Amino acid sequence: MIEVNLDLAVQHGLTLEEYEKIKILIGRNPNFTELGIFSAMWNEHCSYKSSRVWLSTLPTKSKRVIQGPGENAGVIDIDDNDVAIFKIESHNHPSFIEPYQGAATGVGGILRDVFTMGARPIANLNAIRFGSPDHPKTKHLLNGVVAGIAGYGNCIGVPTVGGEVEFDSCYDGNILVNAMNIGLAKKDKVFYSIASGVGNPVIYVGSKTGRDGIHGASMASQEFDLDSESKKPTVQVGDPFAEKLLLEACLELMQTDTIVSIQDMGAAGLTSSSVEMASKGNIGIELNLNKVPCRETGMTPYEMMLSESQERMLIVLKTGKEKEAEKIFKKWDLDFSVIGILTDSKNLTLKYDNKTVCDIPISALADEAPKYEREWVEIKKPEYSDLEKKLDNINLEQTIKNLLSHPNQADKSWVWEQYDHMVMCDTVEFPGGDAAVIRIHGNNKKAIAASVDCTPRYCNSHPYTGGMQAVCETFRNLCAVGAEPIAITNCLNFGNPEKPEIMGQFVGVIKGMTEACKILNYPVISGNVSLYNETNGVGINPTPTIGGVGLIKDISKVKSLRFKNKDNNIYVIGKTLGHLEQSVLCYDLLHLKKGPPPSIDLNDELKNGEAIRSLINKNLIESCHDISSGGLILCLLEMSMASQIGFKLNTNKKSLDRIKFLFGEDQSRYIVEVNDQNKNSFEKILADLNVFFKNIGKTSDKINIDDDLKFNLQELSKLNKEWFYKYNN
Repeated sequence: MIEVNLDLAVQHGLTLEEYEKIKILIGRNPNFTELGIFSAMWNEHCSYKSSRVWLSTLPTKSKRVIQGPGENAGVIDIDDNDVAIFKIESHNHPSFIEPYQGAATGVGGILRDVFTMGARPIANLNAIRFGSPDHPKTKHLLNGVVAGIAGYGNCIGVPTVGGEVEFDSCYDGNILVNAMNIGLAKKDKVFYSIASGVGNPVIYVGSKTGRDGIHGASMASQEFDLDSESKKPTVQVGDPFAEKLLLEACLELMQTDTIVSIQDMGAAGLTSSSVEMASKGNIGIELNLNKVPCRETGMTPYEMMLSESQERMLIVLKTGKEKEAEKIFKKWDLDFSVIGILTDSKNLTLKYDNKTVCDIPISALADEAPKYEREWVEIKKPEYSDLEKKLDNINLEQTIKNLLSHPNQADKSWVWEQYDHMVMCDTVEFPGGDAAVIRIHGNNKKAIAASVDCTPRYCNSHPYTGGMQAVCETFRNLCAVGAEPIAITNCLNFGNPEKPEIMGQFVGVIKGMTEACKILNYPVISGNVSLYNETNGVGINPTPTIGGVGLIKDISKVKSLRFKNKDNNIYVIGKTLGHLEQSVLCYDLLHLKKGPPPSIDLNDELKNGEAIRSLINKNLIESCHDISSGGLILCLLEMSMASQIGFKLNTNKKSLDRIKFLFGEDQSRYIVEVNDQNKNSFEKILADLNVFFKNIGKTSDKINIDDDLKFNLQELSKLNKEWFYKYNN
C-alpha cells in the first residue's frame, strides 16, 4: 500500500491548498488511486481552473448555435436538417516530446470528439508552430509532426484541407500542434455525453487499455524543463486503423435506438470520461475494473483509470440493449465490455478484486474543482516606434524576394502535399487558399468553408488587438471564398498563468475576441486552453488559434485567390494607411519587433466582409484574397503565383510611402479582380454601401510595379516554393 501524503500530492501536480481541500471534501485522506483521479480531474488541462472565469465571458449563442461549449464539440445549424459539428484542440507538449505520435494522437483525439456526437468527420485542419529553423531540434520536430498528422489522417480516410505553419524562436522549447476537425450529422441524430437512468449499463468499447499516456493530461499542465525527454511514457500511441473501425462501429450503433450517452476517452482516459458523464447527469457511476479490457498484465486500478490509451469510448446504453450493441462492435472486431452501471449514489465508485478501491463524490471531482481568479496586469498598447530612418535604404526588389523566400511566407506545398486532401472527393478548395471548401456530400449546392488563423506577433505586442484580429482574420478568409461566417472554435495557447503578465495576455486576448465575436455575430461554440507552454521559465508568444466555419449556399459561386484572366481590373477594398509596426517586413525581415499591431475597426470589418459576400453572390468579381501578413504586395503575389498571371500595379507613391503602401498590414482589406463588363456595377454597389475601394492596376502577363520594378513570375514562384524542399533535403 502506497502512503499518500503531501509530498506525493505535490508530485501529482497538486498544491498544499488543493490537497487539504480534497481531504475536507471526502472527509479523509485519499488512497493512491483516488489521489491519481483527483490529480487528473483537477489539473489545468481538464479543469480549466485558471481560465474558466474568463472563458465564461465569451459570446456563445446565435440563432444557428445548437450546442455551445461544454460538450465534446460544438454544433451549428446549416439548414436542411443538417448540422456541422467541430472543435479544435492542442497536443503541444506530447508533440514536442515525441513529434510523430504526439501529432498523430492529436488528430485521433479531435476526430473522436466529433464522431462521438454522431457526426461523420469530413475535414481536418491544423495550426502548427515551431522554433527558429536554425534551432537544432526544429527540422526533426517539423518532419515528425507533419508525418504524424499525415499518417493518422490519411489512414483513417479524412481529408486534411487547411492549416498554417509558422516559425518563431519563441517556440524553440514549446512547439504548438493544434488540430481541428469538422463533421456532419443530421439535426435529430446528435448525441451527447449526459448520463441518465439509474441502472443503465456502462459500456467500454474500442481498443484495449495499456500503460501509454498515464499522466498525459498532467504533463500537459506543466512547464517543461531540461528533463522533458523523460516524459516520453506519457505520450499516447495511436492506431488510425483501430480508430476507423471504432468510428464506423459508433456511427452504426447511432442508427439504432440503444444509446443514452456517449463520451470518448481522451485526456485522463477512463477517469475524465466517467466523471464528466456522471457529473453532467447529476448521477453516480460504479465501475468494475476487472472488466476493463487490458493489453498488459498486472495493470492496477490507478493505471487503468489514468491511462490515455487511444481509440476508446465509454457508452451508457438503455437497459436490455447490450446484446444488440455488442453484435455491432464484435462485427468490427472491437472490444466490448459491460464495465459498470449508473447509480443514485452520485459517487464515482470503483471495484477491483471484490474490493472498493475508490469512492468519491462526483461533485468533488467536477463542481468543486479549483477555480482561480489569477492576478493579472493589463498589457497596454505600445507606442509607435521610430521606423522611418531604418527603412530609408531598403532595396525593394531584394526585399520582395526575401519576403517570398522567408519560411513564414514560403509556399507550404511541401507540408500539405503529404496530407491526403482529396479523399472522400468532396474537397472543392484545397490547402493554400484563404479557406478550405468542402462539399456537403450528396448536396449539389451547399458547402462548408473553414479556416484556422492567428498572428502571435500581434498578440504579443497588444493582446487585446491581437485577440480581436485573430477572430477577424478567419472572418475575412471565409468571406473571401463567399461563405457566411457562422461560428468559431478556439485553441488558446499561453505560458504560465501564475505569472500576472501572462495572465494579463490571456485576459487581453479574451477581451479582444469577445468584442470581435459580438460585433461580427460570430460566436464561440467549442475550444481548448493550453497553458504552461514554457521551458525553463521562458514562455511562448500568446497564440490564440481561431478555427472559423462558414456556410456556402451555392457552391457554383465560390471564389478563390487565383487570378482568372489578363487585363482585368484589380481593386483594393478597405483603406490602406500603411501600418508597418509588427508587420512581416519589420518583424521577420528587418527584426524590428517594437511598436503596436494595426488597429481594427470592427464595423468596417463587418461592412467590408458583407460587401465582399454580396459581390460574390452577384457574380461581380472574378477572384478574391484577403490582405493579411505581408501586406498588399504579398497578397497580390500569392494571387499571381497561384494562377501564373501577372499584374501591373500603380502605387502612385514614392520612397517610404511606397513601402508603407506595399507592406503595411492595415486590417479589413481585400484584393479583388473585376472584369470590364462588371466594373460599373461593382463600383456602384460599393459606393452605395459606403465601402472604400480603389482601382490599383490590371492583371497582366508580367509583374510590374510603377514601371520601375519588374519581376519574372516563374522566378518568383520558384523562389517561393523551394524553401521547404531545400530545408528538408
